Amino acid sequence: MTSYAFLIFAVALLAWIVARGIREHRDAVALRHRLLDEATDVVDGARLTIAPDQFPVVWGHVDDGRRIKIELIADTMVTRRLPQLWLRITLIETIERGGPTVGALARPTGAEYYSLVHDLPEWMAPPETGTSMLMRGDGRATALEAALLRTRFQRLFADPLLKEVVVTPRATRLMVQASEGERAAHLFLRQTRFPLATVPADAIRSAIAMAKSMSTHLAEQDRADTHQAA
Repeated sequence: MTSYAFLIFAVALLAWIVARGIREHRDAVALRHRLLDEATDVVDGARLTIAPDQFPVVWGHVDDGRRIKIELIADTMVTRRLPQLWLRITLIETIERGGPTVGALARPTGAEYYSLVHDLPEWMAPPETGTSMLMRGDGRATALEAALLRTRFQRLFADPLLKEVVVTPRATRLMVQASEGERAAHLFLRQTRFPLATVPADAIRSAIAMAKSMSTHLAEQDRADTHQAA
């Protein structure tokens, strides 16, 4: 009789643990879906979807009509530090711009699976920022273009939250830190939890402003090059 009662208790306890785990997972997914709620107020014509990893994605337009994509990337690859939540901004040009593809990555570890810089074939001298930097391109940048981009990257990466900037003829993409994982959850439970309900609108606006400033800088350089050629 005692063994039978213990078996019933063990089954009930297991069912409770499973039900609680399912409920906590459902709640965590619901919280994740709301992380970019404030982004819908930052861009025009915002459209929010959910990616396969259950992080939200927002599409919209900035004030000059260009399309923008706002995403979140959870980085848990480097075990020596806390998980990182990256805010990724992609500003898409209305027409293809001249010029090379060049990118810079701060504090590279080689484990940045999300990075476009690692995929570029040409190593370039990085900007001096006081931290480790990786700068690479597609091999089409002139010496002048490389120097101008290096100077621009140096200014942008004065912000310690900035992780990566990549400029291409079709778009400008950058990644900034949105949050860092909770230490206790990571160290003791090996879980990835970020202590924020939603990415603040001001943080999103700041990241968009950086992307727009980079794009504006390159557009001005294009006009200067066209004027010199004429």
